[in-house]
Amino acid sequence: MVPVDSPAALATPPPSQAGALPLPEGVREGNENLVVLTPAAGAKVATLIQREAQGEFLRLAITGGGCNGLSYKMKFVPEPKRGDILVRTAGVRVIVDSKSALYLKGTHLDYSAAMVAGGFKFSNPNAKASCSCGESFSI
Repeated sequence: MVPVDSPAALATPPPSQAGALPLPEGVREGNENLVVLTPAAGAKVATLIQREAQGEFLRLAITGGGCNGLSYKMKFVPEPKRGDILVRTAGVRVIVDSKSALYLKGTHLDYSAAMVAGGFKFSNPNAKASCSCGESFSI
C-alpha cells in the first residue's frame, strides 16, 4: 500500500482508469488524492470548456500573489506540458504542474450558482490561512 502523502500516491491512477488513452510523453497520471472536483464543479467546468473553446483541459496552478501570499489560478489549455500531472475527476481532465501539486494536495474544488457567495470554492487542507474572498491563501 502506498502512503497517501507520498508522490507515488498522487501519480497512481485508480483501477477504473487503467484503460484510459495514452498520455503525452512526460505527463503522469494522477488521482483524486491530488485534487477532486465535486459533481457541481465538474458540470460547470465542462460547460465552460465548451463555451470558452480554449482547450479541453482545466489547468489548476498556484502563483505568488494575493493578500495571503499564494493565489489559485484556473485556465483552459489545449494540452498538458511535460512534467504535468493529469487527474480525471468529475468527468473533467485537470492538469497540475508538479510545483503546484505540492500546494494543492488534497484540495477539493466545488461550485455554487448562488447569487451571494457563489462561484468556485477551493477547500485546501494545506492552507493555514485564507482571505475572505477565497482566492488566496498561505501555508
